[in-house]
Amino acid sequence: MGKFVITKRANGEFQFNLKAGNGQTILTSEGYSSKAGCTNGIESVKKNATDDNRYDRKTSSNGKPYFNLTATNGQIIGSSEMYESIASRDNGIESVKSNAPSADVDDQS
Repeated sequence: MGKFVITKRANGEFQFNLKAGNGQTILTSEGYSSKAGCTNGIESVKKNATDDNRYDRKTSSNGKPYFNLTATNGQIIGSSEMYESIASRDNGIESVKSNAPSADVDDQS
């Protein structure tokens, strides 16, 4: 089972990582100025994770596939790592879809 891990960056911002059951990070948030904003971001991921239309499949300038998860307003709420193949990226999306909706929150900030 996946979990959201909230941490505090060196600059004081809060962020979350969604980790799969095996501990691998599958989605990383932007920085938030408040913990409440970070928590709202987690709720947005949970709400949008199962909607395939919320995933923006991209390729980086060095040719590596990745994805962004967007809210209904188009704002990016989480980004993936860079993957070695499109198939791996698509597996990452499926992992977010299956892990995010029921993931617990581990506040380490």
